[in-house]
Amino acid sequence: MKIIICGAGQVGSQIARHLSSENNDVTIVDQDPALVRRVTDSYDVSGVTGFASHPDVLERAGAEDADMLIAATFADEVNMVACQVAHSVFSVPQKIARVRAQSYLAPAWSDLFRRDHMPIDVIISPELEVARVALRRLRSPEAFDSENFLDEKVSLVGLSLTDECPVLNTPLRQLSELFSTLRAIVVAYRRDGVLHTASADDQLLAGDSIYLVALKEDVARAVQLFGRKSEPAARVVIVGAGNVGLSVARMLEKDPARPRVKMVERDRRKAEAAAETLNRTIVLLGDGMDPILQEEANIRDADAILSLTDDDKSNLLSAARGKAAGCRVAIALTNDPGYGELGERLGLDALIVPRATTVSSILRHVRRGKVRAVYAVGDQEAEVIEAQVLATSPIAGKRLRDASFPEEAVVGAVLRQNGTVEMPSGDLVIHEGDRVVVFSERRVVRQVEQLFRVSVEFF
Repeated sequence: MKIIICGAGQVGSQIARHLSSENNDVTIVDQDPALVRRVTDSYDVSGVTGFASHPDVLERAGAEDADMLIAATFADEVNMVACQVAHSVFSVPQKIARVRAQSYLAPAWSDLFRRDHMPIDVIISPELEVARVALRRLRSPEAFDSENFLDEKVSLVGLSLTDECPVLNTPLRQLSELFSTLRAIVVAYRRDGVLHTASADDQLLAGDSIYLVALKEDVARAVQLFGRKSEPAARVVIVGAGNVGLSVARMLEKDPARPRVKMVERDRRKAEAAAETLNRTIVLLGDGMDPILQEEANIRDADAILSLTDDDKSNLLSAARGKAAGCRVAIALTNDPGYGELGERLGLDALIVPRATTVSSILRHVRRGKVRAVYAVGDQEAEVIEAQVLATSPIAGKRLRDASFPEEAVVGAVLRQNGTVEMPSGDLVIHEGDRVVVFSERRVVRQVEQLFRVSVEFF
């Protein structure tokens, strides 16, 4: 594919990194020559310096024969105009825009992005994506990572293993035999900083981080099997009343479990606006890192603290201080994935990286074949892909053991057309119309894609 990426910031550069490694023809556009040079020096991509919304700049980037334009600059308006120009002037088939301002996304203005108004095929909202991730973390606070697939019937869950895990040093094959009614499978583990695809003979050790795929109703049991408690957060403290914090608070207010929520915001204007907007959330004015204010928020009895301001260091410190005060789970928002090790040392349970969630959202629209969802794992080291099997897909009608999946990929679950979910086994036959969840290391993603593509004979 020939893809133009507008914006050479964190999101744009990571998408360029991902797509160029898969032999796509990628061109990055940014008005900052230093950013363009950094990306072109680091990855196998072309670069154009200039305003991404200007027709002459897009022409130099090759928009006339581009398959896709991804507008991910810092300015919503530039992203939207770039998509408009790509459509009206160059007839680019698919256009994706990152839009952050919630005013553009309000239901009252949904007609704005109709094809005959502003033709954007896919809109990505980082704030809403991050809010949804935060909500999933609260529903499974013992997990450092989580994502839903197959119409939310199946969950990917990331767990850190301690010495208290009762199934250490046990081959995964043996676990499947001992707990035959548990519909869950370990698909990957991280050891000494390296991510590995799990095989039946692998054994887990204390200190490993694992990724498992489980049916929604079996997640709690699977979590307990690996020595962790599964208790949804009933009392939550949110630090930060920005777009992300407000979105999370609104979602929690609609949650049928009706958790008790307190919000801390140091900016008086934002705090007052949040108090007027929210109905059941108690809003406190002050610094989330202040121990006295945390005590006022009763942090020691809270199930979770979510630090969601736009300052990474404040988020890390306020979450760490809340954890030290007795809060069960501490989660922080950070734009720098490099803070992962620091977060562990501070005792944080999970970090939310907006860049990773945005990249995952965009990738699902770039993948070939009948791909319905994509989730990037770690620092884009692997992907979890949900794809539908077509009649002429190479794996249709084959048993899993004969389906030619690479060793660096493993099937996590299969959704049949009748709505039932089946866990993988060597004799499981893949049928046309099935939806399959696959964990794949990055270097074999293209091979996995090919297994779901329409065969040449179809034409």
